[in-house]
Amino acid sequence: MTGITVITICFNNLSDLQKTCASVDSQERKPDEHWIINGSSTTEIAAWLESTPQPAYRKWLNERDNGISDAFNKGIQRAGYSIIHLLHAGDSYASGQVIGLVDRYFSQHSGISWISGNIRITRGGVPVTVGKPFDKKKLYRGMRSVAHPTWFVKKVVYDRVGLFNTNLKIGMDYDLMCRIYNEPYGYINETLAVFDDTGISTTNYLASLKENIQVYESHFGYSLLCRLWQFRLKLLYLLLETSFGKWLFRIKNKLGLANA
Repeated sequence: MTGITVITICFNNLSDLQKTCASVDSQERKPDEHWIINGSSTTEIAAWLESTPQPAYRKWLNERDNGISDAFNKGIQRAGYSIIHLLHAGDSYASGQVIGLVDRYFSQHSGISWISGNIRITRGGVPVTVGKPFDKKKLYRGMRSVAHPTWFVKKVVYDRVGLFNTNLKIGMDYDLMCRIYNEPYGYINETLAVFDDTGISTTNYLASLKENIQVYESHFGYSLLCRLWQFRLKLLYLLLETSFGKWLFRIKNKLGLANA
């Protein structure tokens, strides 16, 4: 069916889920469906979902899963509408107009299979907005400027390329990008999402860089370019962990170069 399904996965983080649900509910153009995939080991989220009045478009599944990829896949398999957005618990929409904006974009560009936009993050202790159009020639660079929380992907894409790789613990979204890089793509130059920087891709950033190399080379073979780029990202990350690095980044941000 034509429409938008939002999928939110969660694990023992009720306050994050409530924040995300409030963001979804504040949209002027409501989603046609909002699936909560709850793999928690406690009953807190399930109790809240079942005891609190929820909008008609909200549905949920309360059962243990085998990690992030498995939870994503459960949501995608249950999605009843043609466009899917994975909005993790803790993340939120940047404004109340996001779903309406995306809906209009797909309506005006029927040949597009997936889109991304800009995201608000914290980098070097400074809130910044980043995002660039996807460029398949720069796929080796990972997802630094094409953030997964801004992706809206047609369900038929998953039918073609498959679901998320359950063997990956961090780089499952990058692996998907390596499989959809030839799909017709569109870029919305608007801030679509606000990122919760307490997730695994942030807290285990160095491990994610290492896994990104494995992902890229599993698809395209050994790549010195990919390894050098990921090493560059590692050095930048370590620099930003220092007070000097944070100072440099604040200057860069004031010069309008945070998205460079």
